[in-house]
Amino acid sequence: MAIFTKVTKSQYQVRYYSAPLEMAIPPSKKKYIPSSGTYPKGFLVSGTHVGVKASNTKFPDLALILSEVPCSAAAVFTTNKFQAAPVQVSRETLRKRHGQGIRSVVINSGCANAVTGRAGLEDAANMGKKVDECNGLKEESTIVMSTGVIGQRLPISKILDKIPTAYSTLASTHDAWLTTARAICTTDTFPKLLSTTFTLPSSPDRQYSLAGMTKGAGMIHPNMATLLGVLCTDAPIAPTILHPLLTHAVSRSFNSISIDGDTSTNDTIALLANGAAGGTPISSPSSDDYTAMQNILTGFAQSLSQLVVRDGEGATKFVTVRILNSPDYNSARLIASTIARSPLVKTALYGGDANWGRILCAIGYTQGVAPGTVVPERTSVSFKPVDGSPELKLLVNGEPEQVDEDRASAILQDEDLEIVVDLGGGERGEKGLGGEEAVYWFCDFSHEYVTINGDYRT
Repeated sequence: MAIFTKVTKSQYQVRYYSAPLEMAIPPSKKKYIPSSGTYPKGFLVSGTHVGVKASNTKFPDLALILSEVPCSAAAVFTTNKFQAAPVQVSRETLRKRHGQGIRSVVINSGCANAVTGRAGLEDAANMGKKVDECNGLKEESTIVMSTGVIGQRLPISKILDKIPTAYSTLASTHDAWLTTARAICTTDTFPKLLSTTFTLPSSPDRQYSLAGMTKGAGMIHPNMATLLGVLCTDAPIAPTILHPLLTHAVSRSFNSISIDGDTSTNDTIALLANGAAGGTPISSPSSDDYTAMQNILTGFAQSLSQLVVRDGEGATKFVTVRILNSPDYNSARLIASTIARSPLVKTALYGGDANWGRILCAIGYTQGVAPGTVVPERTSVSFKPVDGSPELKLLVNGEPEQVDEDRASAILQDEDLEIVVDLGGGERGEKGLGGEEAVYWFCDFSHEYVTINGDYRT
């Protein structure tokens, strides 16, 4: 869909914000799709067409991720009180299994199976059971996820009929991983897939792999957003420490992004570790391996979650907001979150307007920050260009700067922008209340967002 944005009185620019017909990937988004990857040992994946939505006649909408050996597993779920059937079923499966012995994840797009009563719970459970049957297992060992329209029943017979097909086409190739990532998309304009390799202190000569896929483009804001994600690694990690590893990573990644300030009913991020690459199991939170794994997983989750923001519905800008010199991390995070969800900040950025007063207002009305966190005379705000040039100072120690509007306009023409808010005034640590820092990633708010969501069900 094309939107014409005024550039000058006589010049217009065409921007494509959402996917064109036939789900073609917009040219500007192709750079985010990997052409190859290094995937964890022992994992097989597939993406299969079911036609969950009647309008989908050919695109994959059923994803299956399977480990050839039992996994340690953990998941973080939505905090919405209207929790979808797959969320309830998957949480109970993990509880019964104590986070171990999980073999697979099955995901459908096109229907959320949310607010569907007891029948919806049965449908979610039957999806998992069907995968387990294909795998020759009698115990529940499958995590189930769904995404799409709320309040509608799944075409469960169609899904159950296609699960054996999904199982029979499992593969470990890059193309298989990419197709699987595509199968979980809804309003996404591109599949979101990343992979990496790493080593651990106890096994410096042993290579491990970590892969992840996610979906999400709208109703994105903690805790959690309308997104699904699956992370898989062949590193050996004990079930008892997998959940704290995941929650730490999610709090600084998937729970530090915002598109529109809304959250949903189905959101789930799962982490599976099958240990297929061997080595000493990570079992103690005080070990060097644990610290290394925490840093690796958090950095990876941040990169993956940022792809969600880059694909925000109607988004034209990717914005980083960095809060410096806060007395505590939580206060910094609350301020970053408030700026990220401000409609006035987001629309100003969309219009290329350096209206920093809107940023300042958002800082000032943030609820729940520690006393003394925000002191006008110590607050500074600036734009940090992505080209490495000096920051454009907007407010310094509570005093407005003489802003070069031409430079501000040029900075705001770029796709990427960083907003820096220093609560201590001046350089980090100088006159500051402390060295705590929080980072959020968000996007602007355009006409196209309204168009996409106004037409979502039709």
